[in-house]
Amino acid sequence: MIATLRNAWQVPDLRKRILITVALLVAFRAGVAVPVPGIVPELIQQLFSGGTLFAFMDLFSGGALSNYSVFALSIYPYINASIIMQLLQMVIPKWEEMSKDEDGRKKLQGYTRYGTVILGAIQATGMTLAIRARGALVSDSPWLVVEAVLSLVAGTAFLMWLGEVITEKGIGNGISLFIFAGIVTGIPRELAQIWSLLRSGEAKWYNGVLLLVISIATVLLVIWITEGERRIPVQYSKRVVGRKMMGGYATHIPLKINQAGVIPVIFASSLLSFPATIASFTTKPWAVKLGEFFDYTKPWYTAMYAVLIFGFTFFYTGMVFNPVEVADNMRKYGGFVPGMRPGKPTADLLSRIVTRITAVGALFLAIIAVLPNFMIQITGLPGFHALGGTALIIVIGVALETMKQIEAQLVMRNYQGFLR
Repeated sequence: MIATLRNAWQVPDLRKRILITVALLVAFRAGVAVPVPGIVPELIQQLFSGGTLFAFMDLFSGGALSNYSVFALSIYPYINASIIMQLLQMVIPKWEEMSKDEDGRKKLQGYTRYGTVILGAIQATGMTLAIRARGALVSDSPWLVVEAVLSLVAGTAFLMWLGEVITEKGIGNGISLFIFAGIVTGIPRELAQIWSLLRSGEAKWYNGVLLLVISIATVLLVIWITEGERRIPVQYSKRVVGRKMMGGYATHIPLKINQAGVIPVIFASSLLSFPATIASFTTKPWAVKLGEFFDYTKPWYTAMYAVLIFGFTFFYTGMVFNPVEVADNMRKYGGFVPGMRPGKPTADLLSRIVTRITAVGALFLAIIAVLPNFMIQITGLPGFHALGGTALIIVIGVALETMKQIEAQLVMRNYQGFLR
């Protein structure tokens, strides 16, 4: 692996991509330390600490929320805007057609950016009014509220731009890497808190061992499911193209158990965080009830989280894999699945297989994501969110995807990679 990374560093283009990615991640971490003007840090820390959904969101933002920095909203408005845009493409035929060509996708991406700013403004306004009502601003001036809201929206827009630059000119998916960086930088803080509980006797040593065992098991299971695939054999018949004989070989279609990766988990957590933000707008009874309903420690929240992950896994898999299109492309180039007729029968076969293996992957993601909620109730250790469940799914998934991109870049240049 060290030799492979050395080879990657020796490739000028790949070295440039790695440096761009690292530099922009450093810029992200620097922005986490820049607070919104006019806040009272001590009160902010109290508001966004403890066993609340905001504390859970703070883990994903790398402490940006508890600092109430310019990146406090993190990348959640962009993710929510992306979800809305993808759903709208399913119900608006014109947008569905636009998504099939390059110019149309660029226009839809522009709509997503506008949606990000709008959702960011809504969330920023709600959060700022909420902290003002609790005395966490140095004054009640409306202009200070406007300044704080503009700072938060500008921070989210800047973070969105950084993510797109990483995706285009760096290594990996920029949005996922920001969430990855936030979780990784928060792990030492969680470990210190666990160690403090164990030393003081507030938590039993065997709960710490249980946390370690579950974390290791989660890592192994996530890697196993992420890399697991069902291979569909494909045979290409011989055909004459010009003066050449083409085809006549066997290959396979690799169908991953979890084709959606970490996207369903990110989508579900982002979607459920939005009502909690709305509930923080005011202390009126309806808002209090809404906040209680979306309390992540409650059983119904856990159930909603699992159902959303399960549903988003199928939704995103359906977007990235089209059995009809794959079957048509196979038939176009003389390919067929042994024992199946080309065309619709092949598409039906692929659809059945994808549905079955996606169900396994979706169920696995849902169970792993909600497991920490139960373990925290049993052991009292908060570290299950940082060292198990959703956090580990995202960290491992993003790390594997980034490694695969480096691998692909090396293979293109005739270097041997480190993934086997």
